Amino acid sequence: MVTLQNAENALKTVYLGTVTELLNTKVNPLLTKIRQTSADVWGKEIRKAVKYGINGGIGAGDETGDLPAAHSTNYLQFVSTLKNLYGQIEISDKAIRASADGRGAFTDLLTAELEDLLTASKFNLGRMLFGDGTGKLGTITTGATYVMDSVRNLVEGMVVDVYNGSTKANSGLKIASVDRVNNKVTFTTTPTIGNNYSLYVQGSRDKEITGLGAIFDGTTIYGVSKANNPFLNPHIQASAGAISDRLIQTVVDKLELNTGSNIDFLACSADVKYAYQDYLSQYRRNIDVMELAGGFRTLSFNGIPLVYDRFVENGTMYLLDTSAFKLHQLCDWRYLETENGKILRQTQGKPTYSATLVKYCDLICDRPNGQAKISGITAPAST
Repeated sequence: MVTLQNAENALKTVYLGTVTELLNTKVNPLLTKIRQTSADVWGKEIRKAVKYGINGGIGAGDETGDLPAAHSTNYLQFVSTLKNLYGQIEISDKAIRASADGRGAFTDLLTAELEDLLTASKFNLGRMLFGDGTGKLGTITTGATYVMDSVRNLVEGMVVDVYNGSTKANSGLKIASVDRVNNKVTFTTTPTIGNNYSLYVQGSRDKEITGLGAIFDGTTIYGVSKANNPFLNPHIQASAGAISDRLIQTVVDKLELNTGSNIDFLACSADVKYAYQDYLSQYRRNIDVMELAGGFRTLSFNGIPLVYDRFVENGTMYLLDTSAFKLHQLCDWRYLETENGKILRQTQGKPTYSATLVKYCDLICDRPNGQAKISGITAPAST
């Protein structure tokens, strides 16, 4: 007979390992490439000593002359707070009782809940990887009709807060629909929103992992000023124009020569993907496809995966050396437990039980200057 205790045991012993594996390897191809580690985690913070430049204690000299003066390797300390990532599943008491006499039906119930969790995680973790850590989803350009600058970070069912600058204007708004043609969002209610108001994931402002947006757009990174340490600035090429192999290879070579990076991952928007396919077709070249870990299939540029990601801005391509990225974590995904070890708890005032998965982590890139962003990419002239 299926009971609440059976559900606890199944979630702990059968499903946790599977869900952890799926969240770490099936959510996003970029996340799959990034190594996860518990190194450099100190209490609630990540503190990482990062080398830059070279050791200055080298030189040539005379047979009996002075040896080169010793100079230590240059270091900076990156500091970041561990971010709290949560995922919840919910099971109704009615559903548990309805499947009480059928273990197969109960297994289907848990599997469906965990698949929904994976779908939600796929969207949100993918969005965070390309975000700036603030949780900002976009800006309202026309408040009266809820038109936005972009809706790539929005999906139906998402719950958001609206800010006017640093002041919260609305909280807990649920998105009813997203018009992806006209960049318009509709809520389940009719809130009053002004022009230039910004949308954030509910309760998440300034609490998300440090994604690529912070590396390429921020003035500081991991507590260190880019202005005072210009070698931390990544390579940014704007107004690139028509896409070509030469455009991409030029930036790849520049990073390799100047920073020693080995670019092994290209992420682009949908329009850039199509532009590159048009470019290859224009010169009657085959479109190479490759298989990535996690079962992802993607285009290939000279053996480097070229991956379309919905969270990349239009006209943009990121060129990344993923060996410079680490997801530092206090632990892998775990359930929140009560004092007596219970993970399923009744939702207050409701006939439902919920279990919460949690992970404390942040994304650190120890060589920001070894990464690149090309923007303003267009299709080849004849298409």
